[in-house]
Amino acid sequence: MKIVHFHFGKDGGAERFFVHLVNAFAKRGVEQQVVIRPGRPWRASFDPSVRVIESHFRTASLDRVLLPLRVRSMIRKWKPDGILGWMPKGAKLVPGEEGPIRLARLGDYPTSLKKFRNIDVLVCNTPGIARHVRDMGWLRRVEVISNFTGTAVVKPVARGILDTPEDAYVVSSMGRFVPRKGFDVLVRMLARKPDIYLWLVGGGEEEQNLRELAAETGVADRLRFAGWQQDPQPYIAASDCFAMASSHEPLGNVILEAWAQDVPVVSTRSEGPTWFMRDGNNGLMVAIGDHNAFGEAIDRLQSDPGLARHLIEGGRKTLNRMFSEDAVVNAYINLISAG
Repeated sequence: MKIVHFHFGKDGGAERFFVHLVNAFAKRGVEQQVVIRPGRPWRASFDPSVRVIESHFRTASLDRVLLPLRVRSMIRKWKPDGILGWMPKGAKLVPGEEGPIRLARLGDYPTSLKKFRNIDVLVCNTPGIARHVRDMGWLRRVEVISNFTGTAVVKPVARGILDTPEDAYVVSSMGRFVPRKGFDVLVRMLARKPDIYLWLVGGGEEEQNLRELAAETGVADRLRFAGWQQDPQPYIAASDCFAMASSHEPLGNVILEAWAQDVPVVSTRSEGPTWFMRDGNNGLMVAIGDHNAFGEAIDRLQSDPGLARHLIEGGRKTLNRMFSEDAVVNAYINLISAG
């Protein structure tokens, strides 16, 4: 089988899953070519069998004209079985000519269907996104195929790397530092929890605001910025709890990564988590934007190790049942094979 991918994302959970899926296909012997932005730090994580093409696809650039021509030529010569455009921008590059099955993978709720005009099947990673595109008027095929993450428990980093006492209670979180991720809520939570440290793995436009908020609220001495990590799992594994504070989260791949490291999760009741999480069964769920509720949930975990173990077990069961690598890869291969 041969697959072409178009992905113009930057850095974050969606990009980590993209690499996971490409490498999982490679393990099955699938030949692949990927078109990505130049200079992505995760490029080196691709399996060596994957051919990588780097190009921008900006509106005001020569690439906007030349890249579609290059892609059409490559598809005619290489004859892939499937073309997969990731998110609206990747979908826009998918040619309109008849041939291999043309898929667009959606990990968020689109605001328009215009960029999917050449797409045969929308692959949505949650039922909510699938309902959304149907409600917008999409009449072609829709499939729900979710994400997976590596399930092996890794060796945690030493807490001294982030100047944190070994006996401290550590809450971790991860993602792009943008307003909808709610990292400010977790910083405010620190003020009512003077006995914990907060590790933030990632980076982005809000970092300076978060540092200023930490200084204003007097918690800067217990807030640690780990930066972007090619492999963030050892940082999650070193924590006692993982917090996901997003106000809008279509799936919440970071929760799956925390479950894979046997770390209990506290999450907001945003779109994705309300699909696969059950409060008190595989995690604790709190209202969006409520830093006091996050603190109360973490209080429960700290004071009740039995509850933490119960949530870890529930998270592992959900991960294996709903988000296994075999199930996800098989679903894609079956979809492409059927044409």
